Formats: sequence, structure tokens, C-alpha cells
Amino acid sequence: MNAQLHLTQPQEVMKRSPPRARRATAFAPACVGNVAVGFDILGHSLAGAGDRAEVRRIEEPLVRIAAIHGSLSELPTDPQRNTAGMALLALRKALGLRHGFELVLHKGIALGSGMAGSAASCVAALVAANALLDKPLPREALYSFALDGEAVASGSRHGDNVGAQLLGGLVLATRERLLRIPVPAAWHCALVHPHAVLETRQARAALAGDYPLSAFVTQSANLALVLAGCYRGEAALVREGLRDVLVEPRRAALVPNFARVKQAALDHRALGASISGAGPSVFGWYEQRADAEAAARAMAAAFAEGGLPSDTFVAPVDGPAATLLDSGADEAQA
Repeated sequence: MNAQLHLTQPQEVMKRSPPRARRATAFAPACVGNVAVGFDILGHSLAGAGDRAEVRRIEEPLVRIAAIHGSLSELPTDPQRNTAGMALLALRKALGLRHGFELVLHKGIALGSGMAGSAASCVAALVAANALLDKPLPREALYSFALDGEAVASGSRHGDNVGAQLLGGLVLATRERLLRIPVPAAWHCALVHPHAVLETRQARAALAGDYPLSAFVTQSANLALVLAGCYRGEAALVREGLRDVLVEPRRAALVPNFARVKQAALDHRALGASISGAGPSVFGWYEQRADAEAAARAMAAAFAEGGLPSDTFVAPVDGPAATLLDSGADEAQA
């Protein structure tokens, strides 16, 4: 008896590759720029405030800013006049992208606060857009585009803010390189932001003029002491070096009641205190969180003596990096 054998061929399973991400949201934290001794090259991120960017990949070969939320002042939506927009334009040009990006910004850092709000928007937009690329770039590779964006706000390509926001923590940012500096986990920053606006370009204009060579030598020594103290975890070295003899003397008059606020910071065992970024925020470094919290209250009280309410932030010096919050396909295409 001949038996007929029937072989059943399994149906071919069509595997669908996951849809390419069409939208992404990222967050970038605030930053303490300059850190007193590293004008334009040293900064550290600060938890507690930040900007959020929603980026959508679009077929049109352009960058479009659809909306900006959370700002008390009107910000430019022309991408060439916006830090985030310019950063994405630079990214598209460098990579020769055929597609574009649509951007929505959510501002969580006050304008002209000395907390790197313009840089935060720029970095958040880049981190989100990078997640939408066919081949996302390493975080350090976004640095050059962030410098292009930062130049829109300040008129120069300086990396103290964007470098720290990209990598997190304390970062030395040269024109070509980012170097994360180790900081003891217990060290905290107290930052107090008075409700006043000081535009970066105005603050930079105050620095015009000649400087004695001796001031550069002193500032270089102070920067070296701070970096060595961080690497070795020796607070005494940082305490000796965390003094700004170049920039602070010329900007102090732009910060209301600055001398009193700085003294309040120093009175609570600060390793040092100075202007955060372009100001008017003032910061201090502390070995312990309890000292930073007490200092923040005293600094706020000193601003209040000058008639200014303020916001206080206390967080580790070794702060967070910008983070990708989510990414996926557009709802209409998912």
C-alpha cells in the first residue's frame, strides 16, 4: 500500500522591523557656567531646573520651531536666531540630512538667569534629534553643533554650559574636547536665582578692556588648584583656588546686592562662591548638603534685603547629564 506523504510547508513569517522613531523628547538640566575660575571653559550641571525639547522628524528638508512654551518673554522662532534651532540646522548641514526637524520647546529655566537656559534648550533639542537619526551619534559628537547654537545667545562659541549639560557633572570644555572632572559625591552646590534678568551679551560687554598679566597668572593658578582638588578630593585645594579675580570684579555691579549675597554664601563654610554664568544667580560650593541648604537660605535673605525675591537650588556638584525621555513613531504612523 502506497502511502502518500503530505508535507506541510510552514507559512513564511513576515518580520516587520520596528518603525523608525519619528518623535523624541529630551531634557537638559540647568548649569553653573564658569565656576568662578574657568571662564567659558568650565561648568557643572545642576539638578532642579531644566528645559525640555520635543522633536519630530519631518520629510521637509528644514528646521521648524512650532512653539515655545513656558517663557515669560517672547523668544524667536526663526531657527537661525534660536539656540536650539541653530544647533539643529548645524546638525542637518554637517550630516547632509535629507529630512528635517520640527521642534517644540518647553522652557523651565528663566531667561537671563545665569543658569544656562539658552544652552539647555540647545542641548535638549540635539539629544532628541540625535535619537531620530538613522545612525545616532555619540554624545560627544553633538558638542560642535551645541557650540553653534550657543553662539546665537552669547555671540561666541563657548562650551562651559553645553559641555556640562551633554556629559553631566563638572566638565572642562575646550574648543575641541570635553573632559569630565571627578567630584566627590558629597560636595553640593547652593545656587540662588534672584528675580532679575541679566542678558548674556550685556554681561559679556562688561568684560571689555585690558587686564593685568598678574591677574591671568593668579586665575590660572586658581583654576589649577580647583581641578587638582577635584581630582584628589581635597577640599582644602578647592577652597584655596575657588576665587575669580578676572570676571567677577567687572560683573559684580550688575548683580543686585552681590557683595552681601556672596558673603552670606562664604559665612556657611563655602569652598568658594561667585556669579553663576553671566549672572545674576550666585552660587557656592560646600562639602556637605546641610551647609549648602543653610547657605541658600542666607543668600536668599541677602537678595531680599535688596528688594529681590529669589529661587533656591541645592544639588550635588556632580550633576546629571541631558537625558532622552522618550522616542517613538508619530501617533498617526504608529
